[in-house]
Amino acid sequence: MRILIRTSRWAIWARRLGTLALPLVVIPVLLHRERFITSDVFLVAVVLAGLVAAIAFFASLIALGRLWHTGDHGWGKALAGLALSLLCLAPFGWYGSLMLRYPPATDMATTTRGALPLVFEPGTAAMPAPKLLTSAQMAAIFPNVQTRTYPLVPEQTFALVERMVAERGWDVRLRREPVGDAPGRINAQAMTLPGWREEAVLRVTATEEGSAVDMRSASLNALHDFGSNGQRIEEFLIALDDAVTVLLRDNPTLEPEGEAEAVTPVPVPAN
Repeated sequence: MRILIRTSRWAIWARRLGTLALPLVVIPVLLHRERFITSDVFLVAVVLAGLVAAIAFFASLIALGRLWHTGDHGWGKALAGLALSLLCLAPFGWYGSLMLRYPPATDMATTTRGALPLVFEPGTAAMPAPKLLTSAQMAAIFPNVQTRTYPLVPEQTFALVERMVAERGWDVRLRREPVGDAPGRINAQAMTLPGWREEAVLRVTATEEGSAVDMRSASLNALHDFGSNGQRIEEFLIALDDAVTVLLRDNPTLEPEGEAEAVTPVPVPAN
């Protein structure tokens, strides 16, 4: 007598749902980055993808449990569904951890925001009101978001800033060189991995000792930046510190006589 061993339906559906969840996660990101869909549509698509991935995950767990007890076929399908669902849920877990690590914020700056205005593009006039951190939160989470002062004339500092902006591939929307007492300014747009647009503003001002650099980074249409704005400012300004140090090391005649330090001391990032 031949005993028929059936394939678990839970395993079949686990793989089907996992296979469906993968393009539901990837395609909206690609469309959002290329601006084929708006941010509102993107959020709806992401929520739908997360639900499908979560259902695939639980279906695969149920399938594995039933296969263990019944001896049915379908281990490969159940494991494939589990792997695909975990792959799709990984971004949600990552951004969830960032939400727990960073308080809601969408606008960071080293000085008053009025001194670092954004360049609004069509469609950003209705952007939500910025969410700001308190001074205590800023100091604790992003200790390096501070104005930098350098013993360089504004033109030299501006050239370094402009070069670093170009190296990062940011989309420059406004460029104004420093002239006399008028500060230089660069407004550029950067894009996060999921396709959110954020604007960086850099200002180079003349000082008695040389020049000062302030920076602002703001999300244009997001409700939470997951720490990206603060991280962008810290990364850029620390890299600028290094660039100025290298320039002064290789060109010691640029440093004014009696200048004890080439760069404003940088706080050590909090662990």
